[in-house]
Amino acid sequence: MSSDYDAAEFIDGDFEAHKSAFAATPAPGEAQRAPTREEVDSKVAETHQKLAELKRAQEELQRERAALEETRRRQMEFQTGRQEMVQNLTRGLGLLQEAEFNARRDAEQMAKALVELRDARSKIQAIHDEMWTQDNFSVELTRALTTLENARMEWNAARLKIPVLSAPVADGQADGQAAGASVPSLLASRSFGELCRLGLALTLPLAAVGLLAFAALLVVLLRH
Repeated sequence: MSSDYDAAEFIDGDFEAHKSAFAATPAPGEAQRAPTREEVDSKVAETHQKLAELKRAQEELQRERAALEETRRRQMEFQTGRQEMVQNLTRGLGLLQEAEFNARRDAEQMAKALVELRDARSKIQAIHDEMWTQDNFSVELTRALTTLENARMEWNAARLKIPVLSAPVADGQADGQAAGASVPSLLASRSFGELCRLGLALTLPLAAVGLLAFAALLVVLLRH
């Protein structure tokens, strides 16, 4: 019985491929064919295309490098800035806490000094020496001196704690204080005899005026 067969089944593919490659390869003694104009143009175009692709790849790599360098710069700026600001803020917080503590302490001392100085002033203003009598003069004077001494102690203590109280006074106030302090210092440098003569010189005109007024009053009474 006859059967159909395929002619390709009797062809060795490896042999045909080897035969084609052998046929395409020129013999050692055979000269190679010069490239045509179209082949050269094709090679040039292919080379330009490869150069363009390499240039695009280079530009892309340069952009990536620039982006990476910018990222690195920003990261370094962030790390340096964070460290700097943490140090500055920590130092600032410490200084502010210390200043707040000192301010609160000074405020408490000022409030306490205000109460004490107002109390001392009220006690001094409550002294009415014009109401003293001969009987209670010594007792009231001792009490008044004690009040003044306590007020002076409060004043000196407040000046030590609060620097603003030790600030130099104005010129007008300094002149007034100097004038007030010059009289006691002038009297303190005098002897008892000089003080007596000074008192007599001060009271003699008043005594003369009083005698004249008394004489005039006496004359008026005698006429009536």
